Amino acid sequence: MRLDKLRENRRPGAIVLNMLLAAISLFANGFGIYLTIQANIGAGPWDVLNIGLSKTLGILYGSASITVSLCILLLDILMREPIGIAMFIDAFVVGKAVDFFNWLHPVPSCRSLWSGIPVMLLGLVILAYTQFLYMAAALGCGPRDTLLVGLAKRLKRLPIGAVSIGLLSTATLIGWLLGGPVGIGTLICAFGSGPVMQAAFQTVHFDATGIRHQRLKDSFQVLFGKRMGRCLR
Repeated sequence: MRLDKLRENRRPGAIVLNMLLAAISLFANGFGIYLTIQANIGAGPWDVLNIGLSKTLGILYGSASITVSLCILLLDILMREPIGIAMFIDAFVVGKAVDFFNWLHPVPSCRSLWSGIPVMLLGLVILAYTQFLYMAAALGCGPRDTLLVGLAKRLKRLPIGAVSIGLLSTATLIGWLLGGPVGIGTLICAFGSGPVMQAAFQTVHFDATGIRHQRLKDSFQVLFGKRMGRCLR
């Protein structure tokens, strides 16, 4: 099956294969997040929130991540933004992958800035390439990316970059108030993840804007028939 045909998700087999691709890439994405946390120089904005919430409620990182993701997903639905199967995979797989690597503990927590920065950057590179694989499945963007797009549509006077900074700043502030780790790594993640992702996409000649993500109702229609698709409209 040709890659471009696989991305169209017109057959049940293609959707199942792309769901598997999304799940595997998001699991690996969790390892990238794990590395940015183990860098121990301040977590990424959303991870500051997840870690702060896990400390406050006494729950695992993965449980906190799922809680935040589902809340954001609810906002996406209320804003009537496109919802895809991969958004739900994202919500559940990434956080639990981080829990798995925390349990396995393959990389010790860094003890200095100079050892932490390379680990942080390696984590960002892994995040970038796994993002490419996840997006290539064409089954929907992540809940946070969808929220960003939805807010940008409604705050038309502000550039999307400003909306992104506001959203990340809000997540960081709330996470910091809950006890999440803020440091230079937070700034590296906030301002470095975009350029790293762009560079990674260029190495694999991937144009994220050219991907047409399939909506949840259309995926269900292909998998289970037209009747199920109509039920989700």
